Amino acid sequence: MEETSNTPDSAESLPFGNRIPVETIAAGMEKVRQEIKKTIVGQDEMIELMLVALLAKGHILLEGVPGIAKTLTSKLFAKSIHTGFSRIQFTPDLMPADVLGTSIFKAGEFEFKQGPIFSNIILIDEINRAPAKTQSALFEVMEERQVTMDGHTYPMPPPFMVLATQNPIDSEGTYRLPEAQLDRFLFKIQLGLPNLEEEILILKNRGSDTADEPQVDPVLSGEEVNQFQKWTFAVRIEEKLLQYIAQMVVKTRSHPSLYAGASPRASLAILRASQALAAMSGRDFVIPEDIKRAAIPAMRHRIILNPEKEMEGVSPDLILEGIVQSIEIPR
Repeated sequence: MEETSNTPDSAESLPFGNRIPVETIAAGMEKVRQEIKKTIVGQDEMIELMLVALLAKGHILLEGVPGIAKTLTSKLFAKSIHTGFSRIQFTPDLMPADVLGTSIFKAGEFEFKQGPIFSNIILIDEINRAPAKTQSALFEVMEERQVTMDGHTYPMPPPFMVLATQNPIDSEGTYRLPEAQLDRFLFKIQLGLPNLEEEILILKNRGSDTADEPQVDPVLSGEEVNQFQKWTFAVRIEEKLLQYIAQMVVKTRSHPSLYAGASPRASLAILRASQALAAMSGRDFVIPEDIKRAAIPAMRHRIILNPEKEMEGVSPDLILEGIVQSIEIPR
């Protein structure tokens, strides 16, 4: 089998010769999952993809109607990791300086006062409540993990991850996110309402203490997360699976139902996510099922439907499902 070296991280020495300790990664992610599940009922896909994004050094956009635990799950996720956490509530009057920081004149010189974006895990609540100029303030920090102000560059401390929530775009008082910003999210996760059994469990679990903030214990350190990320990037993927990813993404660019297909960043997102899924499954190699699992969450926000298909109510997921199914699985 032909294997590829994916990033400079993959060349770093591993603790047991050339073997990646995927069991350690899987156990660590399971501890975080169990902390969140102490409070959250259902939403298994959201929790899994949040863990995948953490390993893949990615950001997540959570979309759903109010009241389905987008913000609560994000807070519990952040608190289960012993590292910095910051929450920013986006509003129509929020300015870029309220996010990034600003220079203040002090003792005869200007001093940069860091904004709330300077942390490790950032929760941006209702990101589509702020106008485009404030949303665009996130472009550099989400892609390059740094902030440039007044000619100075300030790197973000690793690990760094943005969890953004938004209500559906047809809600009153919201703004559409720029395409360039959407492309910086590893996944867009669309959340549904709980079923009857889950609704009953929510009432049982939270009906008597709704005024109290659920408690979680930090089960991973920031240093452990950084090490897990390096090991994850060393997960092996064969050449034919790289071709499989490329075929999926390239096909979106010529699909008759799509006005715009996915960018090369989508290919990288699927690659990183599939490596993380493999590690979470206790494997040090990627299989086609990992790629298929990652493909739709990684591409649904990176494609634009033709106006005719939008008017017909066709969903991006339906188009992507057809594309994924049309590509022959490597054997």
